[in-house]
Amino acid sequence: MSACPFHAGSATAAAPLASFDVEAELAFLAEAHRGNLPDARRQEIISALQSGQPAPLTSEELTWAGRVAWRNHARCVGRLHWRSLSVRDCRGLDRAEDMAASLLEHLALAQGEGGTVKSILTVFAPSRPDRPLGPRIWNQQLCGYAGYRQADGSILGDPANEGFTRLACRLGWTPPATPSAFDLLPWVISGSDGKPHLFTLPAGTVREVPLRHPRHAWFERLGLRWYAVPIVSGMRFHAASTDYSAAPFNGWYMGTEIGARNLADTARYNLLPRVAEGLRLDRSSERTLWRDRALLELNEAVLHSYAAEGVKLVDHHTASEEFMRFLEREQQLGREVSARWDWIVPPMSGATTRVFHTPMREFPTTPDFHAQPGPPV
Repeated sequence: MSACPFHAGSATAAAPLASFDVEAELAFLAEAHRGNLPDARRQEIISALQSGQPAPLTSEELTWAGRVAWRNHARCVGRLHWRSLSVRDCRGLDRAEDMAASLLEHLALAQGEGGTVKSILTVFAPSRPDRPLGPRIWNQQLCGYAGYRQADGSILGDPANEGFTRLACRLGWTPPATPSAFDLLPWVISGSDGKPHLFTLPAGTVREVPLRHPRHAWFERLGLRWYAVPIVSGMRFHAASTDYSAAPFNGWYMGTEIGARNLADTARYNLLPRVAEGLRLDRSSERTLWRDRALLELNEAVLHSYAAEGVKLVDHHTASEEFMRFLEREQQLGREVSARWDWIVPPMSGATTRVFHTPMREFPTTPDFHAQPGPPV
């Protein structure tokens, strides 16, 4: 979340959920109750869980659970800001239509005014054994671009969404008459009925940033853009022995998520050859470091463009230093930090950051966010 929403542009598999006992599952509530969870409140929650019901958390307790889940998540570099998370308690919503309306509100709030991105978690009705397919948001992110397989086997758009694009089409989505590399996808949502429902976003709902370079005019002619806010919607939120299979959350982007992963990975938009061509780089050998030079310019364009549009985004050096501050603060409070090195270290210039030289280990925590199976594409 925050600076890096668990590298939302790439795979989101998480550490296996440990078999926590009930006391461990409820330990975070002591913090919510200023250091001491009253015995009567503890027993009330335990009794509900023992009867097969979700934990009857208050809205204040749910907010704390969301913030601690962010603080705990091993694959997020932006955890310094965990206390700033706003949590929308929508546990009373389990119809796809109501969820879609609430998601429009989430998106509008997260995008803020004038590019001020706000960190938000929306929690819908909890999962139940009798409704394993709902409620669910089948998009991995609320914002995403379609991927169309061409006759020659290539993908126009985002290859990561090619399967989901086929699913949306089967459910009745009609792509633009002239498909492009940046067509926003509709939402596929299952309510308590477990059935997928398609929702096409109204025009202008998603704020996008056109990408330009501060020195190279030709870069704008590439026609690149990316959406302003990464809202992760395919993971489940686990707190107090209760799973919430529909709990979208967002922070703001770290520049390299877009410039060094989404747009540069060979399995995604694979734009480094095109950027290198525009820069007239020598690609005759890997030893010319043309990929590195193209990667740097692509990332500079992302940082420049988001700043020019007034949309909040953090560079990887600042995000890395913020993580070190978070780590030091947690250690001072006596809390060990679960962290996965290959997700915390930025995907470019890693050795120039302090996180590169910091030992880390990932271990199960609760509350936390976890991967869950994707849609049947």
